[in-house]
Amino acid sequence: MQRWTLGEDDVRNQESLAQAAEMLRVGKLVAFPTETVYGLGANALDEAAVQRIFAAKGRPADNPLIVHIADQRQLADLLPAGYEPSHVEKKLMDAFWPGPLTLLFPVGQQVAHSVHPGRDTVGIRMPDHPVAQSLIRLCGVPIAAPSANTSGRPSPTTAAAVEEDLADALDGLVDGGHCGIGVESTVLLVDDQRAIILRPGGVTQEMIANVLDLPVVYDANVTDANAPALAPGMKYRHYAPNASVHVWWGDPEDVHRAMLELLIDDEVPSARPLPKASIIAPDDFLSRYEFPIARELQRPLPHETYEDALAKNLYQLLREFDHEGATDILIHGVNPGRGLGTAVMNRLQKAAEGRVFRV
Repeated sequence: MQRWTLGEDDVRNQESLAQAAEMLRVGKLVAFPTETVYGLGANALDEAAVQRIFAAKGRPADNPLIVHIADQRQLADLLPAGYEPSHVEKKLMDAFWPGPLTLLFPVGQQVAHSVHPGRDTVGIRMPDHPVAQSLIRLCGVPIAAPSANTSGRPSPTTAAAVEEDLADALDGLVDGGHCGIGVESTVLLVDDQRAIILRPGGVTQEMIANVLDLPVVYDANVTDANAPALAPGMKYRHYAPNASVHVWWGDPEDVHRAMLELLIDDEVPSARPLPKASIIAPDDFLSRYEFPIARELQRPLPHETYEDALAKNLYQLLREFDHEGATDILIHGVNPGRGLGTAVMNRLQKAAEGRVFRV
């Protein structure tokens, strides 16, 4: 695997990105940073290259991919001949591109079938990251790129996390540092009547509603569970570490009580080894409440920006706790009904396999 670590030398960076772009152009797999997470990239117009993504990740064949472009002119490579985005789609692109918003469009015949298995739509976004933008421009073709991790594992927000999962499957890895947002893009399906959020992400429901004169709804179950998914993240176990994840949100005292009840179970024989518990919570929560568990590991996050901090650091913390041998990860959740909390709790719902509770 060729690895390029970008630094302050712009000339050297461009040389590295040109090499990575050439790999992508000829059908190889290259991981690269975006503002959300690292993506595992392949030429979206090359069926054989796209199929290598599924093989590398162990990704179910019916789980669609998102295609990344550098400017709106590249839409012509992906949409049916003569298709013009609607007024609503143009309004969203003007407001949120580049950025963490994926829009579903009718798909053109030139797009690799594996990008949109069983569907006549394709998800497209324009990443707001200078490395991703430069790489796509240099490559000259749209790039299909799911998260650069083994399917089901926490998504990677650093190059080290990519290497941990996929070093043997990659042709190239562009190390552009830590991703800024930390959760994947919002996936949106729009028509003249409403906008449906299929996967919440960095562009929130409130942000979209401020731009459109249409109802904006979040409905992850808009399609039949037995039908091909409209968007990634809708059908399968995702984002999960090896440890068991447990999430509570609500009154802090009740969250603390629920965490202690899980850690100290009087009905279990005392000879049972204590769990190696890891806790993610706001810093003032961990300074206020005690956890008398000898093997506990704590990761405080700032209370005043807890939603943002949780989004940015969640995947990396899940991986770190796995490295430290945690058996259980206890997380102070956030309100799933507003802002970035919707995206964070969506990811936690899947990582915890349903062990998410309001208290």
